[in-house]
Amino acid sequence: MRTVFIGDIVGDKGRKTVKRLLGSVKEKFQPDFVIANGENAAGGFGITPEIADELFMYGIDIITSGNHIWDKKEINSYLDSYKPIIRPANYPEGVPGRGMVSLEKGGKLITVINLQGRVFMNNLIDCPFKTADKLLSSAEIPEKSPIFVDFHAEATSEKQAMIHYLSGRVAAVIGTHTHVPTADAEISNQTAFITDVGMTGSFDSVIGFRKKEAINRFLYGLPQRFVTNGADKRLCGVIVDTEGKQAKSIMQLMIKNDL
Repeated sequence: MRTVFIGDIVGDKGRKTVKRLLGSVKEKFQPDFVIANGENAAGGFGITPEIADELFMYGIDIITSGNHIWDKKEINSYLDSYKPIIRPANYPEGVPGRGMVSLEKGGKLITVINLQGRVFMNNLIDCPFKTADKLLSSAEIPEKSPIFVDFHAEATSEKQAMIHYLSGRVAAVIGTHTHVPTADAEISNQTAFITDVGMTGSFDSVIGFRKKEAINRFLYGLPQRFVTNGADKRLCGVIVDTEGKQAKSIMQLMIKNDL
């Protein structure tokens, strides 16, 4: 089975890049499933029901997220719907949505778990490692389903610790959040991993946002109104091939949107 995982979609530039490129990616690589992190799809901060539906229409099967999933309040009720959009599973019980989803398509199964790190982030949420243990022992996971984990975290050390913690227990651990792709796509103990898959949006930017405001934030330490930039648009992702519940290969993608 083949799965494409698309890195954090940032603003309208990222959405337009998915719209333009995903069809050709699917035609060339013939994936069975497409997963994408969509927490930055609405102007770089959050996602709305309308934008989620737009991404599903473009051919994304499952949307994952992270700490910015809460930025647009209108998404809360949508998270409780039947749509395959998930938020980090280690938020406390009682928040909207779910942190894991299993999907069947074309006679094939996939399970996706979303987790959020705590280092340099919200450390009031539950432990992602213990949450992973709890979910992996859940009877809700179909017996023959490969498991993909989107670990949305800031610190490389925490991401790599999660990779080693879950090695041999899941098909793939895909790091998201920092928007800069790392060069460590590997297979370890039949688990595919990458510390950060990168983003889909403008690379003539500071992690997807216009350079001027980002630089001013560092120069003066004052709040800035960040807006997404428009140049050098790229789609970043990985292609993971699995056999049964185990990963066989992982390949990085970085494709330019020249329009």
